[in-house]
Amino acid sequence: MSTPEPEPEDRRRSIGARRSPETEAAILMAAEAIVTEAGIAGFSIEAVAKRARAGKPTIYKWWPNKTALLLDVYHRQKPANVHSDTGSVEEDLLVFLTGIFAHWGDSGAGQIFRYVIAEAQRDATAAAALAEYARERRKQTGTIFARGVERGELADDIDVGLAADMVAGFIWQRLLTERLERDPARLRQVARQMVRGLSAPGT
Repeated sequence: MSTPEPEPEDRRRSIGARRSPETEAAILMAAEAIVTEAGIAGFSIEAVAKRARAGKPTIYKWWPNKTALLLDVYHRQKPANVHSDTGSVEEDLLVFLTGIFAHWGDSGAGQIFRYVIAEAQRDATAAAALAEYARERRKQTGTIFARGVERGELADDIDVGLAADMVAGFIWQRLLTERLERDPARLRQVARQMVRGLSAPGT
């Protein structure tokens, strides 16, 4: 019986089912760097494993596919100041829209998220990963409207989850059609219309 070849000394090792923080950080940093340098077309698990000096089985144990890994890279890139409590629903929404469109347009995050959405249309595992991510973001965006209800700015019978879905539908559609809105006046109009609706004053 042949003796298995030992792993290279510089290969990062996992620690069983538990993630090694050092190895996880190295994998995510490698994945982010590859997307930045080569784009989605140049991204692969093989390339990430080589750059991070990690085994492919380790990566697949923690991320079932490329989409799941890219979602974690996307989450890692997302700025912390997208969601703010300004004391006004319209202003909170304006801050969110301005921040997310700038983030998608000024970094590789936009192309990552477009890829994830596209993969979710053909792969069940990718769809599940996106759905889980969307559920968490729905809760976060919903707090904008929940605060408005608590302050009395919004009607107390609104569905904050539905309001969050309407925002997500708008920004995802703009991302997929490459129409990231950057004009401050236009973004303010969008925020105002989302909050105040389409009814004429006094109706």
